[in-house]
Amino acid sequence: MPGVAADLVTGADGRARCGWGASTPDYVAYHDDEWGRPVRDARGLFERVSLEAFQSGLSWLTILRKREGFRAAFAGFDPAVVAAFGPADVERLTGDAGIVRNRAKIEATIANARAALAVPDLAGLIWSFAPDPPRPAPRALADVPAVTPESTALARALKAAGFRLVGPTTAYALMQACGLVNDHLEGCWAR
Repeated sequence: MPGVAADLVTGADGRARCGWGASTPDYVAYHDDEWGRPVRDARGLFERVSLEAFQSGLSWLTILRKREGFRAAFAGFDPAVVAAFGPADVERLTGDAGIVRNRAKIEATIANARAALAVPDLAGLIWSFAPDPPRPAPRALADVPAVTPESTALARALKAAGFRLVGPTTAYALMQACGLVNDHLEGCWAR
């Protein structure tokens, strides 16, 4: 099809999707209903920051498949509840097979809840790094960056606010997940 990226896949429903978003039912749902859609509430942003940090070094599919376990383990990602977690909670979470049992990531999530509560306007902070004007639609997956100047600046700002495990690549994934950037390929129905 002229003008449509080669990295698009047409699903059984006839919709053209970014290739990664058509490989499993979990990815189809995430791609179609969530990825790239604006998230501006503190709980939603805290959840995305947390999940992106847990994903580091792992498959996103692993995180998606454990998402309900993460929500249960981290009190629905309520920052006020998670910020009150202590050493006994860390021990409980390191034994929870429903999540990724990485102590450093668990401790970072608790520290990030505390940092999120200390930021007067988490959405304002994060969204201030949305590119203006937005970038053109990528034509191929190879056109989608892993890091941008905006994600590097966002990572720096989050770290200055006390957040952990939020490097430039994680910050860019957060930007994608929360709709600060729209990296659905040109021709993707979700764009």
